Amino acid sequence: MASPGFFTCMLLALFIGIWPCHAQNVTLSVYYETLCPYCSDFIVNHLVKLFHSRLFSIVNLRLVPWGNAVLQSDGSFLCQHGPDECRLNTIEACTISEYPNEEQHLSFILCLERLASANNLNEWINCFNTTGLATVPIDCYKSGYGNVLENQYAAETAQLDPPHKFVPWVLVDGQPLQEDFKNFVTYVCNAYEGEQVPEACHPLPLMNNSLKKATPSYPASLLSADTPYSITWLLIYGIHFSFSFSLL
Repeated sequence: MASPGFFTCMLLALFIGIWPCHAQNVTLSVYYETLCPYCSDFIVNHLVKLFHSRLFSIVNLRLVPWGNAVLQSDGSFLCQHGPDECRLNTIEACTISEYPNEEQHLSFILCLERLASANNLNEWINCFNTTGLATVPIDCYKSGYGNVLENQYAAETAQLDPPHKFVPWVLVDGQPLQEDFKNFVTYVCNAYEGEQVPEACHPLPLMNNSLKKATPSYPASLLSADTPYSITWLLIYGIHFSFSFSLL
């Protein structure tokens, strides 16, 4: 008869064999704001690659819709692209909360950001129907819970080390990609240490599994990404963004 220790070892071996499948995933974090044209471009034309060639299978995606917004002394939000951006940041925060499945909430955010890129935000509400999601994030927004989520994102963004220089600010396993953020697939693939390598990673060059060996220069140009609110306020102060939010 096998000893209890034998069964303990077998269970431990089974656990060790299963656990790395989750532990070895690469964390991809994106700090952004909804009406930033550079953020929209990144999400719509680059982050969408997560849906291609099973790349999602090795990624833990974290989307943080706060960006260069400012938390004021009275608790209200001041957003770089106006009050509509504050509303949509909160709607996206609520969608992430209500639909924690990464593929689900990214699908909704992709839909909304496509509309933002096309200056057609009046139809953003249709993204729920397009992606097959219920409108519970709107209830989250109206209840005030979205503000709680945004406060959490504000605190997280403020604690970035090094601080973000512009948005989108993209990190792979905690390492900022800085100006090379559009090349995130290469960083993800080279940071992945698991055995189930997706097709998207096969043709990519190796980087010795080190993000630190590919540190692009910064700060970024104002023409390539949105810089923090305190730097660009004078540039955008006179710009007014107006969109219709009939249901809000």
